[in-house]
Amino acid sequence: MNDDLLSRHCVPCRGGVPPVTQTLAADLLTQTPGWALVDEGRRIERKFGFKDFTQAYEFVARVAQLADAEGHHPDVCFGWGWATVSWQTKKIKGLHENDFIMAAKTNGLAGS
Repeated sequence: MNDDLLSRHCVPCRGGVPPVTQTLAADLLTQTPGWALVDEGRRIERKFGFKDFTQAYEFVARVAQLADAEGHHPDVCFGWGWATVSWQTKKIKGLHENDFIMAAKTNGLAGS
């Protein structure tokens, strides 16, 4: 995990700014292990594995608390033993540095 991303907080994005470039997205992705660019580079996503449903649910609850604290919310899907988290800044229809900050913090919640 990258301490620089972990120490940062999301800044409000009200739109009107361009998404990060593919070059910057690729660089930031190297700082967020396990995440992949999807949807033609407009979002990042990672699937996490757990021992059972309760662990997956508890992880999703921690992600929800983090999202509320940072004011930036992911799309989450989960089931027995897994959770998939997807970050995107919908106001700009692409990726913002906030998404990578949250990916790094999500990795921290998972212990990876």
